[in-house]
Amino acid sequence: MVTVSASPWRTWLLWTAGFLAFPVAGILGTAVAGPVDSPVAALVGGAVTGLVVGAGQALVGWVHLDARRWVPATTVGMGLGLLLGAVVVGYGTSLGDLALMGALTGLVLGPAQALALPPGARGRWAWAAAMPVLWALGWIATALGGIAVEEQFTVFGAYGALAFSALSGLLLLRLLPARHVADAPAAPTPDGARA
Repeated sequence: MVTVSASPWRTWLLWTAGFLAFPVAGILGTAVAGPVDSPVAALVGGAVTGLVVGAGQALVGWVHLDARRWVPATTVGMGLGLLLGAVVVGYGTSLGDLALMGALTGLVLGPAQALALPPGARGRWAWAAAMPVLWALGWIATALGGIAVEEQFTVFGAYGALAFSALSGLLLLRLLPARHVADAPAAPTPDGARA
């Protein structure tokens, strides 16, 4: 058995590029449920958004993440998390409201995703603990970036998604085990023979 792992830099870049799933997820979540101004809109819009974000993250993290676990965990966690956050802040869109809504979304989403990390993940609960902070940061970056947050989107915009993806990617690198692939060809030695 040979250990095959993408370089940490490449893994981080791929995960960070996954920020592109967030705007698509927000558009679809809002198209299905409308603005986040009621419990049903928050739950349904959050779940649709979570489905797309989870699929995007599973796609860019395919070496480490099992989509069969990650996508449902993100769908449920995002739906319930957005419901909790939006209801607590009364669907408000001030900077403070958005930060709190993000933190509460992450409070539910984080443990759901932590349970979906691969069995060999180190300190999976660090992921759960970081999500409230990173989701709040995503909303803060979006609001400060001038995005029209008063339209009550289901997820933060591209500024927040990029910040979230870059920072969560660094954490993911610390938590995930190297991927093992059986029967990978051995590297050639300097004399041309296989090791």
